Amino acid sequence: MKFMKLGSKPDLFQSNGENIRYVATDLATDMIIRVGDIKFYLHKFPLLSKSARLQKLVAVSDTENNQELEIHDIPGGPAAFEICAKFCYGMTVTLNPYNVVLARCAAEYLEMYETIDKGNLVYKIEVFLNSSIFRTWKDSIIVFQSTKVLVPWSEELKIVSHCLDSIASKVSVETSKVNWSYTYNRKKSGNESPRKVVVPKDWWVEDLCDLSSDLYKRVIITIKTKGNVGSDVLGESLRAYTQKRLPWFGKKDEKKHGNDLKTRSLIEMIMELLPEEKEKETVSCGFLVHLLHACVVLECGVTRKEELMRRIGRELENVSVVDVAILDVDLVQELVAMFMMRDQSGEDQDEFLEVKCVDSNAKVNVAKIIDGYLAEIAKDPCLQLLKFADLADMVSTLPRSTHDGIYRAIDMYLKEHPGIGKSEKKRICRLMDCRKLSPEACRHVVQNERLPLRVVVQVLFFEQVRSTTTGGISEIPPGHGPTGGSRGSSRTATTNTEEEWGSVPTSEELKTLKGELEKGGEKTSSKVKGVLTSKRIFMKVFSGKDKESDNGSSDTSESRSTNAEEMKSRRQSLS
Repeated sequence: MKFMKLGSKPDLFQSNGENIRYVATDLATDMIIRVGDIKFYLHKFPLLSKSARLQKLVAVSDTENNQELEIHDIPGGPAAFEICAKFCYGMTVTLNPYNVVLARCAAEYLEMYETIDKGNLVYKIEVFLNSSIFRTWKDSIIVFQSTKVLVPWSEELKIVSHCLDSIASKVSVETSKVNWSYTYNRKKSGNESPRKVVVPKDWWVEDLCDLSSDLYKRVIITIKTKGNVGSDVLGESLRAYTQKRLPWFGKKDEKKHGNDLKTRSLIEMIMELLPEEKEKETVSCGFLVHLLHACVVLECGVTRKEELMRRIGRELENVSVVDVAILDVDLVQELVAMFMMRDQSGEDQDEFLEVKCVDSNAKVNVAKIIDGYLAEIAKDPCLQLLKFADLADMVSTLPRSTHDGIYRAIDMYLKEHPGIGKSEKKRICRLMDCRKLSPEACRHVVQNERLPLRVVVQVLFFEQVRSTTTGGISEIPPGHGPTGGSRGSSRTATTNTEEEWGSVPTSEELKTLKGELEKGGEKTSSKVKGVLTSKRIFMKVFSGKDKESDNGSSDTSESRSTNAEEMKSRRQSLS
């Protein structure tokens, strides 16, 4: 922190009670100045020699001795006047970022110019501000904060504009040239060499979080005007500021506190300050999601909400499961719909077309994110299966390397909703493709007592086929092999009896199926072949009639060959 000492004489100002200040000298005072509720007993000569305003006041005063002048409108009040008075006496005064604006405005009020006396207070303070304060990062921020209580004086004296220019200019400097002190406690890097500290792009973010909202807004607008700061860093600044002001921000179950109107005003201000969208450099999508959540909680304007949803929908692949988990399922469905229907018709049209040009990696990421989100919301015992299934269906056409994610979500839902009916169990299990489960997931399925027996049989079949092929996963067209678990054969699955889908494997059945999966090798292969040819359940499950599912005739073919009595014998044959 910079400071400047003025004067060399001892400080002789003393107090007599709460409302009286005087100079302890042998020379009797001949002037009384009332500033607010405090009376200052002073001497004319030192004050009049440096203040043109006091000269004018004394000139129009009626009394000659011990004149009492009233000054009620001096900026900074008694504290500011005392600094100016001490300077007039030549007493030691220390100026620093906390009181320099106070002194500058009071000196302007008292007209302590060079025309009155060389080296007067206004001149000295200006030198201090320009040579020290505005060249220092933290001091500029402190001074800027102090200007708020001295409006309009600080505005008219251009102290505010100088502070804004100083802060924005330093923020815009290349990080390699930053050589001043700043606060950076949000991120710690243990890999940095103590001799060489790499300055992060958002080094300045934390120091601006202490500004009031109106001052912060002016700083960000000035920074954006200079245009030398990336949108991602500006977004991080907005996120950090919002988090500092609203502790519940970004937390789903945290209760908000304080004035809703004031909080809503803050959120709307942050949304107003968001940088415009750019192709390569954008605000964190997670931050936008948190803003959307706050916007909904605080019931902000519809226009603000829609704008946020549009921006999130355009880059949904960049959000994390943790971030999107704070949103309710209806909002997430809307966001997915926006991702799936990108605006491809130009800026002047509102028509949306199906995703065709979106990068495949983006589609994979969105599918993965929604799978993770489904696993999170599945823990809610009040979640309706229809909402769960509808959201899963929305991303069913997106590519996935595996279906482990959706399986995990399904398993979580079955665990938290043990009382769902047979048709609901059938509906939810159709969301995953058993052929796309990893070996680890397959082993979990075979031991999972929450799944219908038919799903376990399918997974066992596909895992055995995979283990006996040299190329990894066997090429099994939709409609071949066990049906009911893959989306390609979901039409066939609709003909299975409710009893079959609702049944779950017994412990003995699971033990047998698990044993078949773990044996592996030629022994397992020959045994599976034997099972396929001798057991009615596999003969029915692998019926060649299922091939017709591809052309839409599976509903009729399987319905003729399947009934509740046959399915009962299938389950018995496994034991």
